[in-house]
Amino acid sequence: MCDYSLHAVATRPAEVGEKLVCARFPFTTTRGFTDEYEPQVAVCLRPGTEIAFDREAECNGLLFRRKVGERLARFRQIDTDKPHHHHDALEFANGKIVLVTDLTVGQTATVLQLPAERIERGEAHRPVVREVVLVPVQA
Repeated sequence: MCDYSLHAVATRPAEVGEKLVCARFPFTTTRGFTDEYEPQVAVCLRPGTEIAFDREAECNGLLFRRKVGERLARFRQIDTDKPHHHHDALEFANGKIVLVTDLTVGQTATVLQLPAERIERGEAHRPVVREVVLVPVQA
């Protein structure tokens, strides 16, 4: 998912193992994640995606940067009932929740794990059908 404020920015989904950079997007007031090799494309995380910052995460305060106190976080969305608010957030291992748009620009993180895909009823145990061809053996 990418926040509502990134609808005018090119986006793509995150992949396991890729390095993300926190960046500010041109012509927006929003910050988000980009790939280190595609800085103009927003990398969207699905709720449940786990990331690890290379160093302790930081966010911008009123006057100074604040350290979050953790490196590991899980992406989630908050305040989804408020249409014109930022929803993209990270929940850190210590319980702190930080909006992605409040992260300090330039930080790097790695995607550790994507959320599990939902399996529709009946798909989980679909039998595998194989065709067996008998070939006569000559003696």
